[in-house]
Amino acid sequence: MSSGAVASMFWVDAELGSDIYLDGIVTVVDSKYGLKHLAEEKAGGLINEATRQVALADLIIINKTDLVPEEDLSQLRTAIRYRIMNGSINGLGKILETQRSRVDLSNVLDLHAFDGLSGISLQKKLQYVSATQPHLDQNIITVTFEAPGNAKEESLNVFIQNLLWEKNVRNKDGHCMEVIRLKGLVSIKDRAQQVIVQGVHELYDLEETPVSWDDDAQRTNRLVFIGKNLDKDVLKQLFMATVTETGKQRTTHSKEGQVCP
Repeated sequence: MSSGAVASMFWVDAELGSDIYLDGIVTVVDSKYGLKHLAEEKAGGLINEATRQVALADLIIINKTDLVPEEDLSQLRTAIRYRIMNGSINGLGKILETQRSRVDLSNVLDLHAFDGLSGISLQKKLQYVSATQPHLDQNIITVTFEAPGNAKEESLNVFIQNLLWEKNVRNKDGHCMEVIRLKGLVSIKDRAQQVIVQGVHELYDLEETPVSWDDDAQRTNRLVFIGKNLDKDVLKQLFMATVTETGKQRTTHSKEGQVCP
């Protein structure tokens, strides 16, 4: 089962009082076969499942490092670090190397990747994510941008829902955008706290962080998207509509009733 599908099962509202909550997504990469799976090309432009799982991860564990030559391990490290250094959401997390899955649990638990605590250091980390970069699977890219201003919550929800739920947002070439994951910090109008936005496939959430905006500082929204057929200019244009007085969302790139297949 896809890690995104599993995440949606456990990413529940804290107010429900569940004893189970989504702490983060951990992807284990096999040292011997990982590079082969990451480089695999799918017919019909489908997203490589191994690449999808790495793109979704908050923590990547490279396992069985003792079973492969150093040269092979170095190639795998390079492939994964290429994603991280060139803009993957994983650049906000970390990589561990292990043998027989032996790892200090303090490095795996309490990631707080899906709650307000993750926003404390997210502001600084987002500054090091490249604006637009491809992954090893060229079908998947990471897009990030900044936009000043205060978003209206209702308009922001429409922006996210058009991408994740309605799936009616297209790039300049007319191809449907598919968002695998999104993460960022946004400024919501009339809210003093920074708000973290998280999204995995069709699931998303807005949650206040413990961090307040400085009274004398310009509020800047920072967003990161990982997915297929993403267009930075179109995404930024649609997002900017949430921080204008009109809040107008309809553009030639987002049309009601034109759902992507």
